[in-house]
Amino acid sequence: MTDFPESHHDLLDGQVATLATIGRSGFPQMTEVWFLFEDGELKLSLNTSRLKTRNLQARPQCSLLVLDLENPYRYLEVRGNARIEPDDDLSFAQKVGAKYNADLSDHDRPQDSRVVVTIEPVNVYPVDMSG
Repeated sequence: MTDFPESHHDLLDGQVATLATIGRSGFPQMTEVWFLFEDGELKLSLNTSRLKTRNLQARPQCSLLVLDLENPYRYLEVRGNARIEPDDDLSFAQKVGAKYNADLSDHDRPQDSRVVVTIEPVNVYPVDMSG
């Protein structure tokens, strides 16, 4: 496990992050996601019918960018591989929902399921260009 620098630890409690995956065409696909920093790991709850989930299943290489919304010259980029595990009982989705005061299943169709995506860091880049 890669350590996240103390200088950017506050960003791990942020509200949104940008997830970049690699699409079938080889081009990046980016989307804003909700996330949790739990037990030293960055985790997402994703719906299996979404393109970003299918991209990660085909190619687990990804990047997660957490921008400091109060200082856009400061951010944390985590490049790594996605470990995908089922969330059949939605227990992790409920944890994420608690952070955002939302029910993630409101975004799912009856035939959809959810997975827990853990970003296993290869490189962590803390950036602060604010001088």
